[in-house]
Order: sequence, then C-alpha cells, then structure tokens
Amino acid sequence: MHSEHQLQLPAQSIETAGPKGKPLLEGAKAKLGFVPNMYAHMVNSPGLLQTYLTGYEAFRNESGFTPPEQEVVFLTISRENGCEYCVSAHSFIADVMSKVPADVTDAIRNDSPIPDGKLAALEAFTQTMVNTRGLPSAASVAAFLASGYTERHILEIVLAISVKTLSNYSNHLFHTPLDAVFEGRRWSDKA
Repeated sequence: MHSEHQLQLPAQSIETAGPKGKPLLEGAKAKLGFVPNMYAHMVNSPGLLQTYLTGYEAFRNESGFTPPEQEVVFLTISRENGCEYCVSAHSFIADVMSKVPADVTDAIRNDSPIPDGKLAALEAFTQTMVNTRGLPSAASVAAFLASGYTERHILEIVLAISVKTLSNYSNHLFHTPLDAVFEGRRWSDKA
C-alpha cells in the first residue's frame, strides 16, 4: 500500500547524507553489507531513522521474544498496516535469519490461520493491539497471558508497533522500492 502522495525527497547514500545521517547509513552498511532502500529514504529525517534503529535494536535484544516470535510480531504489524516493503523484508528475514517455519510466515502473509498455537495467540494479540490502537479488552489480554506470555510482552509489542509505524508509514509515503535481496519474498497488499 502506498499513500496517494509520494514524497519527493531523494534517497540518500553514504556520500550524500548529511552529517547526522551519514554515520547511520555507514553503520547499516557495516552491519548488513548494504544500505536498505528504506534507510536511504528515512535518513532524510536523521531523527526518524535513529529512533527506528534504536527501537528496533531494543526490541531485538531485550523484548524477551524468541527470533521467530519477533518476526511474527513485525510481520503481523506490517501486514495490518499494509506495508508491502516491510512484509517482504521481514519474510526474507524470517526465512533466512530468524528461522521461522515457512508455513507460519506464509500464514501471516496470507492472513490465514497459523499452525502453531502459541504463535497464533501472539499474532492475534498483536492484531488486537494494532487494530484497537492499544486498547485491548480484558478477555484478549487474559487469552494472551494464558498462552504463556507476560504483561512485559504487552509493552514489548507496543515498542514493536512504534518501530513498525515509523517504517511502515515512511514506506507508504516514499513508495519505497523493494531491495533486490528481498525480491524472492515480495508481498503485495490485496486490500
């Protein structure tokens, strides 16, 4: 999904980024081996990219979710927001880095039932948090907690929603082109 208006700010490179953005892109290249198109656009607001990167790292390193659970959260939020770039990128990350079973990733991509009960509960509660704007019912919280998660995990989902809102909305506005590395897991929003 893309916004009706496409931002005209140019994608930046390490060479063209301003003094606050250049180190962010250099760090991305050192860590990932390339500068993702999403970062090249987001760096037009260095504070936006810095906030995204800081929140993303905190979620990855401190959330208490396993890597497959993290991908379920990120994929669910991105699918709910209709972010074609992030669903595609996180599908690739799920396959290659987080080792999420393909049937789980594909279920999220296709908005069909997840075959793993605990991951299905995580997806359902993440959907609830996105769609209710952080106002889950007592029953949905109870179901989430009964599936083996904690109240701390609820706060970590809030962090993930914040991070993905930054990237999803930026991608909507920029119509961010998908990087070649993610092409094999391209996803299109059917909505």
